[in-house]
Amino acid sequence: MPTQRQISVRRAPKYVPFLVAGGIVGVVAAAFISFTVPAPADYTQESVFGYFMVLFAAGGVLVGAIVALVLDRLSVRRTERAVVEEVDDDQPAATAPAPTDDTTHAAAEGEPTHDGGDAPSSADGNRDGTERDGR
Repeated sequence: MPTQRQISVRRAPKYVPFLVAGGIVGVVAAAFISFTVPAPADYTQESVFGYFMVLFAAGGVLVGAIVALVLDRLSVRRTERAVVEEVDDDQPAATAPAPTDDTTHAAAEGEPTHDGGDAPSSADGNRDGTERDGR
């Protein structure tokens, strides 16, 4: 008898892209500020940029982390519950053709291609999934 479990499903943000984006925004802000404001007499424009880059990149990474944490907390509110059922290994699973990443290979051999969306692509033929004969 298969066992059923209840699971939580939610979309959580990936933290690294937020941290990297925050750092890049900080570097761009540092470049803008350091090259639009004249440097003090004792420092070169590049040394001012280096100082601001360290400060603004760290601040940008911190802001990116805070944004990711806020989005993660908001995603907890939109958590959906689902019931899953464990399938024994001795039962055959429904087999589907394995997806291919090489769509040019399939198109070159005259096979229908699919772009991965919900609806069939124009190469597949009719909306019901049957293939059209173009002759």
